[in-house]
Amino acid sequence: MTDKIYPINPAKIGNQNGFRLPQSFFKDYPHLANASGYVQVLSDNTLLVKLDTDDINNDEDESVMLSLFLDFLMQDAMKNPDKLVMYTQEMSEEIDDLVADLEIEE
Repeated sequence: MTDKIYPINPAKIGNQNGFRLPQSFFKDYPHLANASGYVQVLSDNTLLVKLDTDDINNDEDESVMLSLFLDFLMQDAMKNPDKLVMYTQEMSEEIDDLVADLEIEE
């Protein structure tokens, strides 16, 4: 468990009120991005948030991580366009050779 504290801000979500967490929270805990749960009021200014992570499957975790990785690649490509290399037929054939004997389970 970490001692990192994340600020929250009020947010209008559809016709309801809610709280917005910063993007840094979801970068640190991507597996919680689609979690649901409940809030327990401990006092007038203290809430306990309990998220049910049993409903989250590994496919969603992998999807979030892939999305974060692709976002990183896109940002890097935009910052450093001179480092981009055109994908060639030779590269494609090399990759085909590398994965030729792999079996994929369904």
